[in-house]
Amino acid sequence: MTIPAIGAISAALPVLPTSATTNVNPTPSASGDSFAAQLSKGLNAVQDAQSKADGLAVQAATGDLTDVHNYTIAATQASLLTELATTIRTKGVDAFNQIMGMQA
Repeated sequence: MTIPAIGAISAALPVLPTSATTNVNPTPSASGDSFAAQLSKGLNAVQDAQSKADGLAVQAATGDLTDVHNYTIAATQASLLTELATTIRTKGVDAFNQIMGMQA
């Protein structure tokens, strides 16, 4: 089972250059999407997963859901995607704070 949002979020992560002679100006990725676009896609996928889980939770509460496993899977996906997005945000804030703490 694959979770499409993880691919979208992980694709948004920057790849650090390995050469000292690389271009300093950021360029769009090979697919033509910028980091912001990829990050937006990942966050939209998280929101979609949460909306799907919420809809299935309402169906389960009203008795309209025939297969409870669908809700369990959707809720777990939404939880994992939220945790992944939170971890990426935390790492980004930590990196920003570390950069801002460097002396010139």
